[in-house]
Amino acid sequence: MNQTRNGNRRPQRRRPPGFRADAAARQRQNGAGNAQRNYERYLALAREATLNGDIVEAENCYQHAEHYFRVMRERDS
Repeated sequence: MNQTRNGNRRPQRRRPPGFRADAAARQRQNGAGNAQRNYERYLALAREATLNGDIVEAENCYQHAEHYFRVMRERDS
């Protein structure tokens, strides 16, 4: 049997070369630009689900849209 050195546990994820903590902060900031797009996308999906009579899916999409709305609001604060 082929045993791994770490006792068959998952290997730890390694950060890419040159990774810095401020790089993660920049990535979060750039990702906030997608919040507007995602907000609009989930609103459109919720409206479509409502028209199709799927109220559970509509509520799910509205909750996702609300999340992205909060992300946008937090970014603008």
